[in-house]
Amino acid sequence: MTTTTTTTAGGIQAVKPTVSSHVRDYWGRVRGGDLGSLPAVLGLLVLALIFGVARSDTFLSALNFANLFTQSAQVVFIAMGLVFVLLLGEIDLSAGFASGVCGAVMAILLTNEGLPWYVAIPAAMLTGIVIGLMLGVLVAKLGIPSFVVTLAAFLGFQGVLLTMLKGGQNISITDEFVKSLNNGNLSTAWSWGLAILAVVGYAAVQLNRVRSRSARNLITDPIGIVLFRIGGLAVLLLAATAVLTQERAINPAINSLKGVPIVVPIIAIAMIIWSFVLGRTTYGRHVYAVGGNTEAARRAGIPVDRIRISVFVICSFMASIGGILVVSRASSVDPNTGGSNILLYSVGAAVIGGTSLFGGKGKVINAVIGGAVIAVIDNGMGLMGFSSGQKYIFTGLVLLAAASVDALARRRASATGS
Repeated sequence: MTTTTTTTAGGIQAVKPTVSSHVRDYWGRVRGGDLGSLPAVLGLLVLALIFGVARSDTFLSALNFANLFTQSAQVVFIAMGLVFVLLLGEIDLSAGFASGVCGAVMAILLTNEGLPWYVAIPAAMLTGIVIGLMLGVLVAKLGIPSFVVTLAAFLGFQGVLLTMLKGGQNISITDEFVKSLNNGNLSTAWSWGLAILAVVGYAAVQLNRVRSRSARNLITDPIGIVLFRIGGLAVLLLAATAVLTQERAINPAINSLKGVPIVVPIIAIAMIIWSFVLGRTTYGRHVYAVGGNTEAARRAGIPVDRIRISVFVICSFMASIGGILVVSRASSVDPNTGGSNILLYSVGAAVIGGTSLFGGKGKVINAVIGGAVIAVIDNGMGLMGFSSGQKYIFTGLVLLAAASVDALARRRASATGS
């Protein structure tokens, strides 16, 4: 192995990592219990391979690939919000029906009141913020356990939704903009343009980070690793775009169906924003600090109560976007919107993706990866003819396995001092 040295800002000679040393360091972290999203990624690949072999005619089709994104949008958005709550070792059991209430607010304003989408959508988001603020205050200021508060809200929001829908009324959506959010597709030109822009933007950020750290004599990742990341993202995005820009309609002469679903860049933008918030801001560092050790964070001067309130606000806000998207996909809202297995799938997505139930460990991308696992399980088993009961059992086992891996990884990390 070739090694080089560099002088840090403090004038200290340090070994500059090479590709081989970087790989060994990563493997050492994995062996020490820092698994991250690795189990979820491996599980996703295995599941895709199994379903792809079993039902290659349908599972691997461009139409089904696009459906995976639109079907999982609500779960992914709620799971992204839940990551913030789970980082503090808390839970929000009301997120599913909170998304339903927010979706109902939008539907009522659009259909019953005749207001435009640019009024109804912000109103739904504001509803989510108010819900989160209420839950956060009860947990942080009154000291009521989040399990109790959000369980009460879970029950209460079901009643609120029924009341808003007058006991069971179904409200249809006719606004074309709202319907397109989770049903529409980008044009082929826009699909390729955004994919290329994403690759170029990611490359610019990675290379600029290397340049900036080198200019300050700080240790950087090996350029080979950086190029591997850029190349990997380029292959993934361009291959996905190539599939999604294929014609998916049964009869293209009547209605052409091709292009990246509009919901894909919406998910990507949300993931980038919240990843930046958690990984690059003081607020994000405070969230991890409070989740790691609340008392130590308090003594360090971190406003713990405000952090706890804020994560519930973020969670309910993201749930509101999930509610908007699920109403968009169904073009209607009913008393079951946000109910059924939505909450369980959302919590499962966050945990399966690598977010710890014990607090202090997790990233927003965990929710996206975990949501993909949930979507593949639900979609693949449905195509293979499994019953709903069998799908619930298998999904439950996957969630149990993910929680077990998390517990064992934490035990391993504790034993090795990682």
